[in-house]
Amino acid sequence: MTRLVLLAVSAFAVLTVHSPPARVGVEATEFHLVLSRASVKAGPVVIELQNGGEDVHDLRLRRIGGKRTYVFPLTGPGVRSTRRVRLVPGRYRLWCSVSDHAHLGMRAVLRVRR
Repeated sequence: MTRLVLLAVSAFAVLTVHSPPARVGVEATEFHLVLSRASVKAGPVVIELQNGGEDVHDLRLRRIGGKRTYVFPLTGPGVRSTRRVRLVPGRYRLWCSVSDHAHLGMRAVLRVRR
């Protein structure tokens, strides 16, 4: 019986540790940000910024009420930037910080659920 319990706990640990991270695509164009999904599960998340526009764009990500801002570099037209982050539950604002791009509409909200 002890061997069976140990085997079950080990199998659970392997499945938990090796779960792939959630993925979110962010398409940046003049002057919009479009998310590939509206929400993800908390934990590791791979965020991929794809610049489909003609101008250089970047991406900022911050939990509403939080202080930490995740920063993606300036990304040229046709180029992709990828970053892996660990997100806790909440709503996150995403925006392009280049010039007045956020004011012109380059912003979105991602929900991170438990």
